[in-house]
Amino acid sequence: MIAFLDGKIAAKGQNEVILDVNGIGFQVGCSMNTLALLPPKGEKCLLWTWMSVRDDGVDLFGFSSQEEKRMFLQLTGISGIGPKTALQILGCMPLRDLTLAIMTGDTAVLSRAPGIGKKTAQRIALELKEKVTEADLESLHIEKAVPAAELVQTDAVNEAVQALLSLGYTSSEAAKAVSNVSKQSDDAGELIRLALRDMSGR
Repeated sequence: MIAFLDGKIAAKGQNEVILDVNGIGFQVGCSMNTLALLPPKGEKCLLWTWMSVRDDGVDLFGFSSQEEKRMFLQLTGISGIGPKTALQILGCMPLRDLTLAIMTGDTAVLSRAPGIGKKTAQRIALELKEKVTEADLESLHIEKAVPAAELVQTDAVNEAVQALLSLGYTSSEAAKAVSNVSKQSDDAGELIRLALRDMSGR
């Protein structure tokens, strides 16, 4: 198994990069987020990698961080989600937003990825909720105001988070604001009002 590659960028494509490692060119599939972080052609970089071996071929996938690689492996462990679909999910939002969406059961955010419908988004949230740990959150520098379970216990909390997302707030902003006021009311409308006031600092 190839754990990582350290070399120079030989070329970049829409979903891949060619990495020159001591004169050998490795074709590596990457998420859009990883591609955006890579240096220009000719400069050195390190990619954490995972190799997929199938009957019809071998594919190599690369990640800008071990956290992204860990999330990729968790996603591909779900039935019906292959490596390329996992890369699309990773590339459609920041990793911390994806992590929070899983913890809060935010299927609307998870459904943003190409080819991910509501049922698949629900399966991702259900199967990975217990696998996303405090260590994952700390490594991504996510501040968590209350235990994740408290964010998904009531319909009112979920409705409030969804309302804030529809107003243009990010998943992390919405989750944090609602968690800050979640104990003050059981009514979705009141939670939305309190969360907006919390974010405005009043």
